[in-house]
Amino acid sequence: MKRREALKLIGGTTAGILLPVTARAESESSTMITRNIPSSGEKLPVIGLGTWSVFDVDLTPANRPQLAEVLSLLVQRGGRVVDSSPMYGRAEGVVGDLAAQSHLLDSLFIATKVWTPGKAAGIAQMERSMARLRKVDLMQVHNLVDVENQMPTLRQWKTEGSIRYTGITHSQLRGFYEVERIMRNWKPDFVQINYSLMEPQAAQRILPLARELHMAVIVNRPFGGGGLFARVATKPLPPWAAEIGCQSWAQIFLKWIIAHPAITCVIPATNNPKHMRDNMAAGVGRLPDAKMRQRMQELVSSA
Repeated sequence: MKRREALKLIGGTTAGILLPVTARAESESSTMITRNIPSSGEKLPVIGLGTWSVFDVDLTPANRPQLAEVLSLLVQRGGRVVDSSPMYGRAEGVVGDLAAQSHLLDSLFIATKVWTPGKAAGIAQMERSMARLRKVDLMQVHNLVDVENQMPTLRQWKTEGSIRYTGITHSQLRGFYEVERIMRNWKPDFVQINYSLMEPQAAQRILPLARELHMAVIVNRPFGGGGLFARVATKPLPPWAAEIGCQSWAQIFLKWIIAHPAITCVIPATNNPKHMRDNMAAGVGRLPDAKMRQRMQELVSSA
C-alpha cells in the first residue's frame, strides 16, 4: 500500500487528535535538528530527500512546478541533503536542472552513487553524474558494486577536491555482512543503509560500528518500502504522538529513526509537496526517548 492510499484510510481517524494550529505553527518555525559528519564536523539536517522512482521523469510544464516545489520546500524547511543515483534513471538530471533553475545548488548537499563494474566505467559514470547534477558533495558506491575498484577512485577524487566525501550504500539485510567488512577495510566518510521500524536490524551491528569508526549514517527505506503505512492504515494516530509533536504516522516513523544517535540523515523519497512538508516536520522538536521508541516498536509489531 502506498503512503497516499494509507493516508486516505487514516485521515478520518486522526483529525481529532492533531496538534492545535498554534502548535503546528510553532513546530514549522522551529530549527531543524542537525548532526555532525564525524570526519569533518560539518553539520547536516536530519531530514533529506530521496529521489528513487519519484524523480525518474521527463520534466514537463505539468510536473516541473511540483518537483521544483519539493526541492524548494526541502531548503525552506531547513533541509539540505538530496540523494540520487544513475540507477534511478532520469533522476540525477531532473535534480540538477531544477536545482540550477531554482538557484538552490549552493544550498544543497548532493549525494549520488557509482553503480557499475570496472574502474574506467566507474569514472565515466561518475563524470556523467557530475555533469547532470552540476556538483556532487558525496559519492557513494551503490550496493557495493565493484567496491574494491571504485573506492580508490573515490579517495583520489576526494583528495583532488572533485568530491568532498566518500561513501558506500546498501538497502538489503543480506548485504550487511559485506557492508561491515567494507566499513572496516575502507573507512568511508558515510555509510547508507536501510533502517526503519519495519527493518531495524542495522541497530545490531552497523550503527554501533559506524559510531566506533566515526562514520556518518544516511538511512534509506525509512518507511520499509511503504510497508509501514500498510500496517497502520486502519489505526488512529496514538494520543502520545502529541508528546513528541507528531501529527502523522510518517513523522512517527521518521522520528523513531533520527532518535538513534548514530543517524546523521534520513532520506524519504517523495514528489509530493504535501508529503515533503509532513516529512520535514519530523526534523524539529522533541525526539522520542528509549522508552517511547520501544512503545513505537511494540505498536508497529502488533499491527
